Amino acid sequence: MSQLPPHDASDPDPLDPFDELVANETDRDPDLAVIEAGSRTLRAQGGPPQAEVPARPADPEVAEALREVETELAGRWGETKLEPSVSRIAALMDLLGEPQRAYPSIHITGTNGKTSTARMIEALLGAFELRTGRYTSPHVQSVTERISLDGAPVSAERFIETYTDIKPYVEMIDAQQEYRLSFFEVLTGMAFAAFADAPVDVAVVEVGMGGSWDATNVMDGDVAVLTPIDLDHTDRLGTTPGEIAVEKSGIVKQGATVILAQQPVDAAQVVLKKAVEADATVAREGLEFGVVSRQVAVGGQVLTLRGLGGEYEEVFLPLHGPYQAHNAAVALAAVEAFFGVGAARAERLDIDTVRKAFAAVTSPGRLEVVRRSPTVVLDAAHNPAGARATAEAVREVFDFSRLIGVVGASADKNVRGLLEAFEPIFAEVVVTQNSSHRAMDADELAQIAVDVFGEDRVQVEPRLDDALEAAITLAEEEGEYAGGGVLVTGSVITVGESRLLLGRG
Repeated sequence: MSQLPPHDASDPDPLDPFDELVANETDRDPDLAVIEAGSRTLRAQGGPPQAEVPARPADPEVAEALREVETELAGRWGETKLEPSVSRIAALMDLLGEPQRAYPSIHITGTNGKTSTARMIEALLGAFELRTGRYTSPHVQSVTERISLDGAPVSAERFIETYTDIKPYVEMIDAQQEYRLSFFEVLTGMAFAAFADAPVDVAVVEVGMGGSWDATNVMDGDVAVLTPIDLDHTDRLGTTPGEIAVEKSGIVKQGATVILAQQPVDAAQVVLKKAVEADATVAREGLEFGVVSRQVAVGGQVLTLRGLGGEYEEVFLPLHGPYQAHNAAVALAAVEAFFGVGAARAERLDIDTVRKAFAAVTSPGRLEVVRRSPTVVLDAAHNPAGARATAEAVREVFDFSRLIGVVGASADKNVRGLLEAFEPIFAEVVVTQNSSHRAMDADELAQIAVDVFGEDRVQVEPRLDDALEAAITLAEEEGEYAGGGVLVTGSVITVGESRLLLGRG
């Protein structure tokens, strides 16, 4: 494991009582003080920092080569068609010389918050001068986003080169196995190979789905992070949080450190049992670490976090919502655990470095403001739990007098639950569909929306560009200064395509 980073000599006593934090963390929805209308307006005008994602390569030859790679990858099983086994990816890793074992790693699973948490972990590690590799999914606009080095997506040229390098080995595995390697398995192989080639000091890896049989689970994470578990992919993972936790806890390896976000009781029990079986050390949000306090601020929030080594005060996070504060607490604990805080030593990390890292965090497509007058916000919530968190954050951050929703969802999701979560904050909803083959037909989505919102509050626009235009027109009916807004949500793909249409690609 890498050398310990500088620490703060003014650390509080690690044995100080933690009663106040436990009390704060017992209730996920604390009754925050009322924010003055003027400050809300300033926050809405400020918005989050502009997070960039890769555009298409400017060089026509590179752009064409990237399209060819994307076409070859798209010809494989998609991410929702799975054969629950790691045999194919394990065989590929064997041929490649086990690149995933060339560096220590932090492995992340859960239902919501994985990508934002991964980005925060990456920012913290980078601030402590470690070279990082990050693998996350899905992407917002470009497939190259999924593999990052030193905090930035790999270039199109490097993505193409990595694919070309491993392609012969992929074809060998395809010929040997009953099923060809899937889209996600090939990308996972590319990520592990790219990280070994860099080389990185540490990899931050997000599972694709589940845990036990996810392609990423051929690695041995020194730290296993479990973000909140809720209902999603119930046809494959289980119908209760406890059942889903059985699969997700599969990333917990022998002797690892487990960073456990607050969970439903049945899910927590499953993970804790797995940790005992693996002789793993567990740190639990609300007990060993957590959010001590949070205050809404211009462009984000100011946090006091309790880590494994002490308190970190006055931490500015340029992301909105209580859930992002909890993601920050999880990320901090994960990095502390990686550096041995709480085990090898009981001292907090250098607080100025922690502050600098969190202040630089971005999370594209997560409550991202992409237009003003009216304000248009993008958020990739795609299941009921994510939608509830987004709705809560919207209420807290923005002072919309009339909010119009644009929803395009995947057919395999709990769309009714998602719409029900947004119903209290949407004055009207424009239902649409994105270009993915997984997209729910707009008319089918409209039928569900009418049940939830009533016919008078639902408009159908099958084309996403028409849906955006219709929603902006509805929001503008409030007048220039009346506080109308648009929230585009329901799918990462819907958000990514909207981002392009609104000129952010």
